[in-house]
Amino acid sequence: MHPVAMRWVADHVAGNEFGRVIELGSRDVNGSVRDLFPVAEFVGVDIEPGDGVDVVCDAADYVTDVPAECVVSTEMLEHSPRARETVLAAFDMLVPGGMLVVTAAAPGRAPHSAVDGRSLRAGEFYQNVSSDDLLGWLLEAGFERCVVDQQRAPADVRCVAYRPG
Repeated sequence: MHPVAMRWVADHVAGNEFGRVIELGSRDVNGSVRDLFPVAEFVGVDIEPGDGVDVVCDAADYVTDVPAECVVSTEMLEHSPRARETVLAAFDMLVPGGMLVVTAAAPGRAPHSAVDGRSLRAGEFYQNVSSDDLLGWLLEAGFERCVVDQQRAPADVRCVAYRPG
């Protein structure tokens, strides 16, 4: 993940104490938010095994018996053909009042591989995420207090949203 996205997540989770965090798209390709969360339990979910992955599963299909105070997804949604379903599923992973934090590539960012951040590989899915799409998915899921921010340089969409308490 690029440094601007890391800083944005750090700024938005600072001062919160989370007992449990679930990271969707947790495989460490070029940086991880895991160190931002000094928690009792951190669960990393990714479709591929690797560093930072505790559960190998499509994030849209992940179901937890123990909801989290925070679900975070950084620079992953643009690589998923099921981005909408992932946002909808994240709602069910949270405790009432729980926080969702997302960063993703927005329109204007060049396609890049989920494997190593370089060129897309044959057959690899990629689609930038617009702020309108992300906000629509958040509202459809039932999130409230949604703050969606789209930047031009780097072309990112970011959000913080909460499950009603």
